[in-house]
Amino acid sequence: MTSGSMALSPSSDVASPRRISPWIITPVVSLAAFMEVLDTTIVNSALPHIAGSLAQSVDDTTWILTTYLVANAIVLPLNGYLSAWFGRKRYFMSCLVIFTLSSFMCGIAPNFAALLIFRIIQGLGGGGLQPGTQAILTDAFPREKGGLAQAMFGMVVVFGPIAGPLLGGYLTDNYSWRWCFLVNVPVGLLAILLVFILVSEPAHQRRLTKAEKRNIDYTGLGFMALGLAALQIMVDRGEDLDWFGSRFIVICAIVAVLGIAATVAWEWYNDHPNVDLHLLRERNLALATVGMFFLGVIFYGSTVLLPLLGQTQMGYTATQGGWLIAPAGMVVLVLMPITGGLITKVSTRWLIFTGVAFNVVGLMMMGQLSLHADFDTLVWDRIIQAAGLPMIFLPFNAAAFAYVERSHTSDASGIINLARNIGGSIGISLTTAYIANQSQVHQNYLVGNITPLNPAAQATLHRMQTALGYGPAGPIYLLRSAESHIYAILDLQTHMLGYIDAFHLLAVSCLCIAPIAFYVKSVTSRAVLATAVARKRGVA
Repeated sequence: MTSGSMALSPSSDVASPRRISPWIITPVVSLAAFMEVLDTTIVNSALPHIAGSLAQSVDDTTWILTTYLVANAIVLPLNGYLSAWFGRKRYFMSCLVIFTLSSFMCGIAPNFAALLIFRIIQGLGGGGLQPGTQAILTDAFPREKGGLAQAMFGMVVVFGPIAGPLLGGYLTDNYSWRWCFLVNVPVGLLAILLVFILVSEPAHQRRLTKAEKRNIDYTGLGFMALGLAALQIMVDRGEDLDWFGSRFIVICAIVAVLGIAATVAWEWYNDHPNVDLHLLRERNLALATVGMFFLGVIFYGSTVLLPLLGQTQMGYTATQGGWLIAPAGMVVLVLMPITGGLITKVSTRWLIFTGVAFNVVGLMMMGQLSLHADFDTLVWDRIIQAAGLPMIFLPFNAAAFAYVERSHTSDASGIINLARNIGGSIGISLTTAYIANQSQVHQNYLVGNITPLNPAAQATLHRMQTALGYGPAGPIYLLRSAESHIYAILDLQTHMLGYIDAFHLLAVSCLCIAPIAFYVKSVTSRAVLATAVARKRGVA
């Protein structure tokens, strides 16, 4: 399964023998991807309810998120291999069936152990839906309209994590946490039926021979599963377990490094690899993979950070926290198709630069927030930042697939989606850990000013005692109460400073994307068509 195993034929732009309109196929396969992306965040709001219902601690219930992401991470890079084994349509439908059935089982799980098992199965089934959707959409649209294909996929991938907490909170508050899983069942059944009727196997889809099926690369599969699982567990559980202060996290880190290194070496030199890493020789795909990793860090990090800020520092409810980012999600939905239409007309580099600028400005504005910021200010800061997301997401995806042969879109989709998902996990863990660390740093600095030798501190303490000095309480009680109030204020301020530092960190991370854009080849219609003609003539 090497990158040169199948040449691009003149019919490579034909997504299916029946030539069904891509505008019919798009909503059908997007249903599947939307369910999968939604399930990465829909349970977040329900964790305390699940803990109470199944007699677990809230900390233990976070394994519901971790197991799903681990299973996802293992399957994502195997999308090309499994599509070649079963056929793309058959594999995609199998993933839909597994995801829908396991969602139902999660919804009726009698205990926590059963819920974790079914959640792992759900993650394994869902792992093929994102890259499968992207590959189908990439093939459904002709090359010169690749930007529109990525726009359709981007609308699903970006809006899903935003809608998840809102929908999950509503279902949990008004019905039960079980409906966070059961809601997938009717949607999944509809998607299975429509995919069976409307989606066909692409003519260019490579199929494994019987000999190749017998030569399964179990060694590479083992290395990859071990490395990615350890990495995902490390980044998801690191903050809860004090990172490298925990022996378990240290072991996970060592296993992750060794497992991933062994996977890369093994898959690169293996004649029949599970993941065709040779595709990364194509410059655009390699650069887009790195760019999407950083975008995952920024998008998921900021998506978690802003609602968390509202709930922990400003007293918002979970639903209000979700509404902080919902308007930005609407803006992204509007901008996705507009940006998709611009991809083949405007330089990829300038689109990415513009997207980086919007993100950096928005994140720096969030870095100027205070505890007195109102709801509208937070919403508009997020809108400014989110307006740049389509200008990064779509150009990178279009660039990644513009020069990859149609027969390898499934492989490329698995690689780039894995990079984004891992970036998202690292972004969430990195920002939450950074907030905790920086809050301690700021607290150590500010506490040094609250001493008997500081007149301002003593005056504040005296005013607080005076304000509390009504009723039968004695002076010692009043002093301790005043000190507690001052510490509570100090704690709020230091955590706010920690959030500000985290927003600045995300802004710096976003700047890392700009140099990558310098080396991305153009994906304008003229450039892509010229490459396609050269390939058909055997020049490229």
